[in-house]
Amino acid sequence: MKVHEIAHCRSGDKGDYSVIAAIVYDRKDYSLLKERLTAQKVKTFYRELVAGNVTRYECENVGMLIFEMEHALGGGVTRSLRHDGHGKNMSSALMEIEI
Repeated sequence: MKVHEIAHCRSGDKGDYSVIAAIVYDRKDYSLLKERLTAQKVKTFYRELVAGNVTRYECENVGMLIFEMEHALGGGVTRSLRHDGHGKNMSSALMEIEI
């Protein structure tokens, strides 16, 4: 099963940090997402893009996991040479993680 089968994702940037939220479609799937989509799994998946730590925050009341990825945008939008300096495409990639 992939993340997109039970959740949708949104992403944004704060400087050189990428922030991705995975929000379950159905609250009954939140515990499964929380169990299987770990910070380490996300760090491993983005290993070529994220130079810093990945921290996971749990928002149980809305069925959402937030991943804050440090040093993930090549210096931030105004300094990055990447095509996606804001990291908007990173949420689409997260939905392809096998859980």
